[in-house]
Amino acid sequence: MAREHAVIFSENLPIPFDAFTFEGFQSWVESGEFPDTGRVDFLAGEVETEMSPEDLYTHSVVKTAITSMLHVLIAEQDRGEIYSDSTRIISPSAGLSVEPDVVVALWESFESGRIRLVPAARKGPGRFLAVEGALDVIVEIVSDSSQKKDTERLPRLYALAGVSELWLADARDREIRFTILTLQEGRYIPVEQDADGWILSPRLGGAFRLIRLLTRQNHWRYLLEHRKS
Repeated sequence: MAREHAVIFSENLPIPFDAFTFEGFQSWVESGEFPDTGRVDFLAGEVETEMSPEDLYTHSVVKTAITSMLHVLIAEQDRGEIYSDSTRIISPSAGLSVEPDVVVALWESFESGRIRLVPAARKGPGRFLAVEGALDVIVEIVSDSSQKKDTERLPRLYALAGVSELWLADARDREIRFTILTLQEGRYIPVEQDADGWILSPRLGGAFRLIRLLTRQNHWRYLLEHRKS
């Protein structure tokens, strides 16, 4: 019998009808039919796609700067793992299966059972499909196609999933908007930045700020700076 699909014509991506449940979506992720490119997220019963390429200087290089700094701070100091690019994060309780821009998972969260690796059953031992649970930090970089999702829909679901901190970076305008939201009593509260743009991270420790400068080719280069409290 032919498999039925719901089709998003604007993206020309066939989506199985059963992918509109969390379990059905995860089955699709594990199948050989799931797309290899683009970002396809499950948000509490809705499937949302972003198939367009990332903008180089308002998204891609911003992600590189944040990932690089967090790798030095977290992975190289053996505090946990940094995941980027197509790393799937799931929360059955929140109805969430997404691929954030950057993810921080601290060893203490693995050891306490807050988060766990999800095996990729079809690929054999030692292969993993996703990280499940209440992650320590998730970073989303706002783009034209994802503004409402990143600033309204995802924060609600990340809060339901128990993600300790959500960082939002928006580099599309003349001024960078960089926000650290910390989970308090089930909702996100923005951490106030000081006069120099530094923002404290209760989960990672110390303060961060995102800056940019022009290269000799007149392109933006971004730096995520960190200082101890």
